[in-house]
Amino acid sequence: MCVKIPTYYPKLEDIKKAVTTLKDIVSITPLTQNLNYSRKHEANILLKREDLQQVRSYKIRGAYHKMSSLTLAEMKKGIVCASAGNHAQGVAFACQKLKIHGTIFMPTPTPKQKLEQVQMFGGDWIQIQLVGDTFDDAQNEAKKECDFLEKTFVHPFDDEKIIEGQATVGLEILEQAKNFIDYVFVPVGGGGLASGLSSVFKALSPNTKIIGVEPEGAPSMKSALEEGMNVRLDAIDKFVDGAAVQQVGSLTYEICKENLDAMITIPEGKVCQTILDLYNKDAIVVEPAGALTLAALDFYKDEIKGKNVVCVVSGSNNDITRTPEIKERAMLYKGLKHYFIIRFPQRAGALKEFVVHVLGPQDDITYFEYSKKHSREDGPAVVGVELKCKEDLEPLLERMKKMNFYGDYLNDKPNLFEFLV
Repeated sequence: MCVKIPTYYPKLEDIKKAVTTLKDIVSITPLTQNLNYSRKHEANILLKREDLQQVRSYKIRGAYHKMSSLTLAEMKKGIVCASAGNHAQGVAFACQKLKIHGTIFMPTPTPKQKLEQVQMFGGDWIQIQLVGDTFDDAQNEAKKECDFLEKTFVHPFDDEKIIEGQATVGLEILEQAKNFIDYVFVPVGGGGLASGLSSVFKALSPNTKIIGVEPEGAPSMKSALEEGMNVRLDAIDKFVDGAAVQQVGSLTYEICKENLDAMITIPEGKVCQTILDLYNKDAIVVEPAGALTLAALDFYKDEIKGKNVVCVVSGSNNDITRTPEIKERAMLYKGLKHYFIIRFPQRAGALKEFVVHVLGPQDDITYFEYSKKHSREDGPAVVGVELKCKEDLEPLLERMKKMNFYGDYLNDKPNLFEFLV
C-alpha cells in the first residue's frame, strides 16, 4: 500500500533543538495523576498541566520558537499576528523577551480581561489593534499589514516552527512518564499541538494511541478527515474559543491525517460540566479548551479501563464573567434545566396553582418572565425550571398538560430559546 507522506513532517532532531531554544523560557509543566478521574475510570489518568505555563497555555512554546528563528532583518521589521486569546499572549510574551516590536490584531468584541493580559505580557513592545467582529476579520487585516510593511506573520498553528515548538509537549510527556502510555488525548483547534505531539509519539512510542478532541460546535479537523480534504466550515460555535476554528491548517491537516488514531467531538455542555467538576473537586481552573480532553474520557470509558492515559490540559485563561453561561450550559446538557412557555389563566391564584400542583416537590423555578398585555382568558410566560434529576421531566410535562398550563418546550428550539432567554 502506498502511503502519502506530508510535504512537511516534524523531525525529531528539530524538535529537540526547539527544547534547547525554549529551555529558559517555558516551564517544564508537571505530569501528575488525577485521583478523581483515575478512580472514576479505573485507570491511571495523568494530566499534562500546560495551564501552569506563565502565559497559562502551551502557546508560548510555538510562538517563541517561531520568533526566535527570525533573521535579524526580520526581527528589526517586526511581526504581526491575529488572535482572540492564547496565541496573542504567547506572541506578546515573546515580543517582550526577544525585543521585537509586534502588532497584534484582535476582534473588537475581545473581552477586556484578555486585552489587559496581552498588553501586560508585551508591554511597550506590542501594539493591539481591534478590528472587525471575528478572528477572520482580524487575520485579514493582519495579513494586509504584513504585505504592506513586509513584516513577518506569526501564524497561530500552520507553521513549521510553531508545530516544532508545540511538539516539545510530547517530548516532556515521554520523559516524565514512568510507564508506557496507552492513550494520549490532545485538544485540537487549528491542529498545531496535535501535529507536533503526535509526531513525537509516532517516532518514539508508536503503539500509543493519539486521540484528537474537538468541540462539537467546531468539528473542523473531524470534518476534514471524514471528507478527505481540508474543508472550511460555514459556521461554528465559538464557545470553546481556544479550539474553535473554521478551518485547520494545511500542514496540520496532512500531519494529523497520518498520525491521529481517532478524532472525537465533545458537546459544549459536557465541556462546561467538566470545567465545574475540575474546579469543585480538584481546585483546577481551566478554560473550555483546557477541559476538552478530560471531557472525552467518558466516551472512552471501556477502552481506557486499566490503562495509562495522558490528558493534555491546554490552558487556563478563563474569564470569570463566563461562569453563569458555563453553569447554564452544564445544566442544560445534564437535562436538569428546562425552559417552557406556560399559559397562565388570567385569574388570581393561577401561579400558586402551578407551583403547588404542577411543580414537583424538588423542582425549582429559576426564570420567570410574564407581562399582562391584554384581557384574554390566558397569557404566556417564559418559565425556567431546574430539576433534581432528569427523570423528573416527563412527569412534569404530564402535569402541565393535564392542568392546561403547557404552551411549548423551548430547549429544542435554539433560535427561539436564545431570543427569549
